[in-house]
Amino acid sequence: MEISPAVADIRPTPWTGRFDGDGEQHRRWWQVVTPYTPCAESPGASEAGPRPAVVVGFRSDEGVRRNKGRTGAAAAPVAIRQALAPLAFHLDRDVFDAGDVVVEDGSLEAGQERAGRVISALLDAGKLTVLLGGGHETAFASYLGVAGSEAMRSGKRLGVLNLDAHFDLRDEPVPSSGTPFLQMARAEAAASRELKYAVVGISEPNNTRALFDTAHRLGVKYLLDEDCSAEAVREFVGRFLDTVDVLYLTIDLDVLPASVAPGVSAPAAYGVPLPVISAVCRQLAASGKLLHVDVAELNPGFDIDSRTAKVAARLVNTLLG
Repeated sequence: MEISPAVADIRPTPWTGRFDGDGEQHRRWWQVVTPYTPCAESPGASEAGPRPAVVVGFRSDEGVRRNKGRTGAAAAPVAIRQALAPLAFHLDRDVFDAGDVVVEDGSLEAGQERAGRVISALLDAGKLTVLLGGGHETAFASYLGVAGSEAMRSGKRLGVLNLDAHFDLRDEPVPSSGTPFLQMARAEAAASRELKYAVVGISEPNNTRALFDTAHRLGVKYLLDEDCSAEAVREFVGRFLDTVDVLYLTIDLDVLPASVAPGVSAPAAYGVPLPVISAVCRQLAASGKLLHVDVAELNPGFDIDSRTAKVAARLVNTLLG
């Protein structure tokens, strides 16, 4: 299937939500988000203002299936949009929707490459990109997009910050939702670069010694979930930000406690409190270094009252604020 460099497999459909009026004082997300085209800009958009944001969906279950997890994350992009749509819109930036990339018939690698091309084109057009997954195989699609962008061609130091209970550094013969960051490390090594990778929220009982050994060998910085006080996380993230020029943030929703995020492939028995994760998002948004964001592992089929989707939407709203 041939696609435009910045248009996904499925074009966006109109967002809908509660209507309170047409004036700015009544605006909600569904009234603001418009379909993205390569020339799409809002009247009066200023180059001096915040970068326009573009949402892209990545409908994929294949990585989770390969990783023997609970499938259903392919429905996440729709669920997160539905949770975003009725939120009051207080942002000082334009937001567009570029549609979805769809992984079908097990063709994960091809889907990741297509999503990567879409993201690269959007980044090179000066947009802040937000990829809605999908399992955490979404992360390698994000990496392909970031690595193929002008930011990397110009030699900027890239940092990858993962909010996650898992390293996702599995060494497997077939890529999955458990392998993306080892894939990134190998791709960076092939490009004569070193992956700068940090993780907030690692659950020690849910990562084998082999995974910890791989993390140590690669120089991964991490903070265990039990050590994630607000101050410790703020300092950890601040130190990491000091070492990079641009940042790719990936949020695996299983970093949150299962009571907050039940709708994921691997619910967390402990998790990092939502206020701490939200504070990280505010810290990153204020840093000026945020290049690309993705949100992964929402599984609507296991959600309760759309609780996890609403949390995902709230975090996206915070990051773009």
